[in-house]
Formats: sequence, C-alpha cells, structure tokens
Amino acid sequence: MIRIDDRLYDRAHFDETSARLAAQIGLKARDDGRYAVCFTDTADWLALFFAIRTAGASVLPIHPGTPYAAARKLAVGAGCDRLFYNSLTAEVLDRPADAPCEGTLLQMSSGTTGAPKCVARSWGNIDAEIESYIATFREPQDMTPVVACPTTHSYGLICGILVALARGQTPVVVNTANPKYLLKVLRETERPLLYSSPAILHTLARLIADGEQIHATMTSGTLLPDPWFAQIRAKSRYMFQQYGCSEAGCIAINPDVTAAGDMGFVLPHLLSQTGSAVEDAGEIVVTKNDGVAIHTRDLGYRRADGMLVFVSRMDDMINVSGLNVYPRDVEDAVMAMPEVSDAVAFRIGDRFAGERVALLFSAKETVAPQAIREWCNKHLASHQLPMDIRQVEAIPRQANGKISRREVAARHAAGEFSKPIAGAAS
Repeated sequence: MIRIDDRLYDRAHFDETSARLAAQIGLKARDDGRYAVCFTDTADWLALFFAIRTAGASVLPIHPGTPYAAARKLAVGAGCDRLFYNSLTAEVLDRPADAPCEGTLLQMSSGTTGAPKCVARSWGNIDAEIESYIATFREPQDMTPVVACPTTHSYGLICGILVALARGQTPVVVNTANPKYLLKVLRETERPLLYSSPAILHTLARLIADGEQIHATMTSGTLLPDPWFAQIRAKSRYMFQQYGCSEAGCIAINPDVTAAGDMGFVLPHLLSQTGSAVEDAGEIVVTKNDGVAIHTRDLGYRRADGMLVFVSRMDDMINVSGLNVYPRDVEDAVMAMPEVSDAVAFRIGDRFAGERVALLFSAKETVAPQAIREWCNKHLASHQLPMDIRQVEAIPRQANGKISRREVAARHAAGEFSKPIAGAAS
C-alpha cells in the first residue's frame, strides 16, 4: 500500500494499526474531535491520520521537526481539543466554544505574506479535489509516485499519497535528509514520479551525472528561478508543475513544463479569474464549487490556450519611485552569475524612493558585493538594482521549501544578516 524508505506497509497493516490507535485514543465511529498530531514516525502518523479521517473527525498535521512549544501553539491556534506529540497520551486543550464540528483537514497557511492562519477544508472538498486531479492529470497513471516532501503538508499528503492510493498505486515516501539516498531510491524505482520541493530538485539536478535523467519530476510551492528551472528540466525526462493554495488545494497542473511561470491548466472543479495578458495581469481569484471565492494575492494572467501564468506575489512587488520591481526578475539576473547558487530579493524602506531592493545571496565561495553590483548593472534597469547586498551561508527557507520575503525582510531589519561572511558584507 505504502512504502516508507526501505519498508513496505500493506493495507492490512494500516487497517489494523489504525483500528488499534483509534481504540487507544478513544475515537468514536462518528467523531467530532479536532486533533493535532505531531509524530516523527511517518508510518504511525499516517495510521493515525487514516483513523481520524475514517471517523470523520478533524486533524491538524504538524511537521515532525516542530518543537513541542511551537506545536502546542499551532494546536491552540487551530482550535484543537487534543494534541498528540509523539505519544498516544494526548494533552487536553481548551477548545473554543465556536470551533466547528464538521470533519476537516486543518492546515496552517505558509505565512509567506502575513501571519499564518488556520485553514479548514472538509473531507468532501478534498475528495472532490482528488477526483478532479486524477481525471485531469492522466500522465502519471503508469508511474510510481515518490514523495520526498513533508506528508504533513497537503502537497505530499493529498497529491502525493491520497491521489496515488486512489489510483491504486503504491507511493514511496522518502526522507529527504540525504539527497544521495533519495537518488538511489529513484534509480531503483520503476518509472518514478518525484514529488518534492524546488530546493531538493535543484540539489538532485546538480548531483545527477551528465546524460542521466529522473523519469519525471513534479514541482510546487514556489516559482523556480530560471537558472534552477533550466537545470531541473534538463535532468527530467518529464517535468510537471502544480499550483495551489491552502484554502483551495491544487488549483492548476501543467503536464509539460517549458517555462517556470507556466503554472498549468485550472482543474475542472474550480473557476478562476485573472488577467488576460502580461500587460493587464491581475490577481488570481479562484471560486470553489460551493461558490466561495478565494483571493490568492498572486498576480497572473491566463493565456488564450488556457495556461495560467504566474507573475508575482502581489505583496512581494517592490515600488521604487513609482516603478514596479518583481523580485523574481532580480533573482533570475543574479542567479545567472556563475558563482551564485541561490538568492532572494525583497523590499526595504528608502527615504528618497519610498522602497528599494535588497538582496541576500549564497555562493560556494566569497563573492564581493561590488561584483554583484557590476553584474546587475549589465542585466537590470536602474530601478531594479539592489541597494543592499549581503552574502549568507544559505537562503532562509521554510520547511516546505518556500521563501517568505516578509520574514526575510523582518530578519534583515533586526540585523540578523549583518555579520559579514569572510568580508562579503556590503
């Protein structure tokens, strides 16, 4: 049913384990509890997830690397009445009186543009997403899903595991801590389809020998920088991309990615509104089948062929003296510099221009800020030029691989990136 690293767990295992866990924690046949779960053991987490879902209760999956205090805060914020933190002995929490009783998958939004908030999606809504996903995205029917991303996130849990089970496939769940082990699993798997983050895909693309390719890759969560995209595309026989948000789940899928910004075709159970060309790009607004409109705060447009194209996060756009700067344009230009491996551009205040561009970058060796400036002068307009340039060991990313420019800007303002790296500070 599911292979986790080197062990295969059949359906009987999950049926028996789920039933045992349900009895141990006192799950009723029809349960209205809201349970937060943070387990380091993937098999135990999935067994408890299946038990909670079967009972029609609500579950908040918490990333296994979350410290207890942070996990408890998430559970309280989501209105959960019990927290299971690496134990079947629950901590009882004070559930708000107005917390809904309908069975839902509870998720905390990524917080890339603001404070994370709890999003609740009914099991019926998730079933509709899975049905639409399978009916539309037929290319992977003869492939083996390899899930190298958190199974506590909807990307790995719904699109990687639940979709595979609905297709009658056996998904392979792999710990991503060792990229060389992941590469070994891919080489041993028949026609693998790798669900992972852009950062992991980029690492694998650099590890794979010339002439070797991964059978298929799926990327999601954040827009690939053009240099990364070119490397990953060259090392993938098939490359897919999906676009979504916490409130709606998967919104669109691209079955043949030829440009990083081409998010895909909108799934049939959803309606979308946005601009019709790059010149009149507008916010991507998605309407679910229950009539609820979701404002993604993403700027994009829909081509004549139906392809949904991403331009920028609306909140990430930098206004320099009335001129718009999209961070991705700056990042792509900087990352085309041979020495640079990763970069993030974000806004800082400026008393003359209102806002200016700041830049963090990482490289295998020390690169002087002046070299970055000279490179940018050749590839960017004057209003796009980063005014504050700092080299860091690694670009700060969240557990799902996303970058929160808002968080990076706050850490920059607090002086966290002030320490020079071998003389690389500006």
